Amino acid sequence: MALTVAVQMDPIQAIRIAGDTTFALLLEAQSRGHTLLHYTPDRLSMRDGRVTARVEPLRVQDVEGDHAHLGAQERIDLATVDVVLMRQDPPFDLAYITATHLLERIHPQTLVVNNPFEVRNAPEKLFVTAYPELMPPTLITRDKQEIEAFRAEHGAVVMKPLHGHGGAAVLRVLPEDPNFGSMFDLFSVTFREPWVVQRFLPRITEGDKRIILVDGEPLGAVNRVPAANDIRSNMVRGGKGGATALTPREQEICAAIGPELRRRGLILVGIDVIDGNLTEINVTSPTGIRAIKRLGGPDLAVPVWDAIEAKVTKPQSA
Repeated sequence: MALTVAVQMDPIQAIRIAGDTTFALLLEAQSRGHTLLHYTPDRLSMRDGRVTARVEPLRVQDVEGDHAHLGAQERIDLATVDVVLMRQDPPFDLAYITATHLLERIHPQTLVVNNPFEVRNAPEKLFVTAYPELMPPTLITRDKQEIEAFRAEHGAVVMKPLHGHGGAAVLRVLPEDPNFGSMFDLFSVTFREPWVVQRFLPRITEGDKRIILVDGEPLGAVNRVPAANDIRSNMVRGGKGGATALTPREQEICAAIGPELRRRGLILVGIDVIDGNLTEINVTSPTGIRAIKRLGGPDLAVPVWDAIEAKVTKPQSA
């Protein structure tokens, strides 16, 4: 059954398609005969209870620099489409949260992927703390004394903003670090939210594994190895992806969280695992699909759309 699919994303003209998961999803949707509509979050509106957007018809092709062709804009009621893909990149700020509130008005009659209520209530570095037995020791605070006590117990730590993304402002703090006071001051004036402080995992040099779960099932992974002299494995920060398989510990982690992801309607999720430790559960706009395929793994856009189509074509209460 052909669907009408609206994608809420950053401007499609500016994306780098080689590593863009949203683009992979659009290619697969188009190949199935679905109609694509594109809009950016700033074109989302609500008036008298109706959620609308100024959208453009979209055609895509896997050609860098000539990858997207847009038609004329028109305002539509998003309740009239079958699926909305909420795929704009973080930051997870008030604008992002507001978008989840608006899209919640049309879901599930229009299927929003991922479920906007659950996206709002599962911030990636907080949701993961529901599974402390799977994580490294973790502290969330702005309290300097608490951080110092945590460092005294665990030695080297990693500090990062609670709602950060893409590896930005991720810092390693040594056990005896003369820069800690300055780091604390910098974080204090830069970020209003608490910070995540975790025990440093030395085997990060061997990779930070991104595992993609589709409707709660782990279907592919890429091992991201940091660049020299960096602890950040994000590929936008210079990390290099490599083919990989899941270890028994990683399978255990996926089995523990998978049912809850499915229950929450989080169809496409990317988790991060370092040395058998779960560090993040990414639900806003997880990436990794194109890297996994490029490295010889499956095209995970296929099962993602299988899952979406199954949910659209069966009663939403099922």
